[in-house]
Amino acid sequence: MAVAEAKRNAAEARLSALALPQGGWTGVARAEALARLRAMGLPGRRDEYWRYTDPATLVQAEAAHAALFDPQDEPMVFTSFDRVKVVFVDGVFDPAQSDDLEAAGVELLSRQTADIHWAQSLYGVLETRGQTPVQRPLAALNTAAATEGVLIRVTGKAAKPVSLIYLHKSETSDAILHHCVKLEEGAELTLLENGPAAARFNKVLEVEVADGARFHHIRTQGRDHERRAVTHIFARLGRESLFKSFTLTANGVLTRNEAVIELTGDDAVAHVAGAAVGDGDFHHDDTVFVTHAAERCESRQVFKKVLKNGAVGVFQGKILVKPGAQKTDGYQISQSLLLDDHSQFLAKPELEIYADDVKCSHGSTSGAIDETALYYLRSRGVPLRQAQSLLVLAFLAEAIQEIEDEALAEDIRSRLESWLARHGQ
Repeated sequence: MAVAEAKRNAAEARLSALALPQGGWTGVARAEALARLRAMGLPGRRDEYWRYTDPATLVQAEAAHAALFDPQDEPMVFTSFDRVKVVFVDGVFDPAQSDDLEAAGVELLSRQTADIHWAQSLYGVLETRGQTPVQRPLAALNTAAATEGVLIRVTGKAAKPVSLIYLHKSETSDAILHHCVKLEEGAELTLLENGPAAARFNKVLEVEVADGARFHHIRTQGRDHERRAVTHIFARLGRESLFKSFTLTANGVLTRNEAVIELTGDDAVAHVAGAAVGDGDFHHDDTVFVTHAAERCESRQVFKKVLKNGAVGVFQGKILVKPGAQKTDGYQISQSLLLDDHSQFLAKPELEIYADDVKCSHGSTSGAIDETALYYLRSRGVPLRQAQSLLVLAFLAEAIQEIEDEALAEDIRSRLESWLARHGQ
């Protein structure tokens, strides 16, 4: 009882520091989310899915200070691609730096300018579904408190990727963004995300993928090292649809990325992948929950982390196969490369299966650089640092291969090479 009361008190303290939005087309969803949050409270270390990650700085009333880093030290990604740019500065939409939203080739609206429309039936809906069987109070906080975000509706194949750019200007900024994406039957969209966002960042992305639609998501998190972030992806997939999400994380004192994916139509495919590289004061947590609720669906979870100088990596991944979800193909792999004796990788893979004709597997490993492979490269004249970088990139390759667009994948590889060069690996 004392723990539950402390969690509810933490929620009230967090809410008291926010100016909650009132009225509008999201009013009902926000009120319901607020009630959920007050009932469950904010997370603590005693919660099963927070046992490896301390949420204290994510739930405290005020954001911790996060220094700004020179952008020249790590240039923005995706700059060479033709895309529709949507810019947020410390969580506030900046139309001056954004492209004309009407030129996107899709229905792309700012939350601030939107009127009642299709998004009213999506906002908060997938987040609500994602609260069972595991409570996700920081997502409920987001739905209740977010005042900014984009609403994207795609009816065909988008001509260009939509690129969400998050700029960090204030050392104490506390950003909350909630995006909704709806792909109609047969539609296709590539969504890019990058930037440090804020001193503290809470983001929800709800994605509805209709029958035969295809959604590609490539995200990078990096630059300002002292930033803290918790992100959530909630997705629901229709028949013969495709959902693919890849995240590259470099730097960041604390990052928690949650993905909750439902395959509700037969023959749907969902791939969630990530590559993280951390040096020193770095804590990175991937928490994934994939539910198979239809026949002949495929899911893949591929997560690789490279850690050094005491960095910590966490992976919590679950595949739930519901009764009747026959012919399920579920694959899950989480691996870490520990470059010293001080870093840690904490993994909790799970399978819960209620169908009898399935193919599901999971694996998790930790280890050091292969000394035999390193010796082979050194014996061929490759310098030590370059040889180590080559082996690190080879280790991360399986996750990067989940990106279908080879040009985007190559951009990610080049960013990793730059990071490894700067960090002496």
